[in-house]
Amino acid sequence: MRKIGASERSLGPRSPETQQIYDAFVAGRAIIKERMNGVAKRMDEMAPVNRAMGLGRLPVTPARILRECDARKLLGEQIFVVGTNALYAYEALAGVHFESGLVATADIDLLFDARRRMSVVAREKLNEKGLMGVLQHADKSFAPQRKRAFRAINKDGYLVDFIRPQAKNVLADQRRSALSDDENDLEEAAIFGLDWLINAPKVETIVIAESGMPAPIVAVDPRVYALHKFWLAERPESSPLKAARDRAQAETVASLSIEYLNLDFNGADLAALPKAMRSLPPGFKVQRTQSDRLPNW
Repeated sequence: MRKIGASERSLGPRSPETQQIYDAFVAGRAIIKERMNGVAKRMDEMAPVNRAMGLGRLPVTPARILRECDARKLLGEQIFVVGTNALYAYEALAGVHFESGLVATADIDLLFDARRRMSVVAREKLNEKGLMGVLQHADKSFAPQRKRAFRAINKDGYLVDFIRPQAKNVLADQRRSALSDDENDLEEAAIFGLDWLINAPKVETIVIAESGMPAPIVAVDPRVYALHKFWLAERPESSPLKAARDRAQAETVASLSIEYLNLDFNGADLAALPKAMRSLPPGFKVQRTQSDRLPNW
């Protein structure tokens, strides 16, 4: 029998050909298992080194969540990181460390792209609890704030927000949007302006968590992040404190995009953004980013 996921298929009765297939499978599995054990040992050895060198940046809880999403083929397919935690991706891409106040946060925003069909592998790896099952596998203390909530919280007060773009016709946007039928699964909150992030180019990289272990992260292009944050800072409903933080993040990421990543804000790959959002605000000047370039090891 050949088993892939939950699917099994007979290769027929035993014969020299099928025996050869089986023997190759057993030998290959042993080689891969040995290799995995070696890699796991090496990662365990390097984790304290990473911590000692100050490379561990992403808090442990979001790192575990991202690894779980990646293991279930959700990260970069249906789910992307937006908000403050995306800054860790830009740090890694540019080889810099942002000042701690810029990246301080007690939550993670997971943006869901409902346009993409969930792969068969992702469906098989999602249990009957959907996203809540993923979060509880990362930290069993996670629970929804209420039934059909868009937010989960753990025992330490860490928050996970599950969000999606608001439909153009708000009154007709009544669709249920959870990853499972479980009544305690999270449902995405519809938020205005996120369709720009959904349509934007994405970046993917590996970051180091505070534990010293690696974690994958997929976020929106840093130019789009900066432009969106500039837009948020000018929204009339934004509080002065939030507007100031959004503007500081926008200015820093915009400067990093130009100075460290050599990205063009007039690039054709940003054509999906509304015309009014494609330009940096008048008077913006690239400044030395508030970060320390890491040594070139």
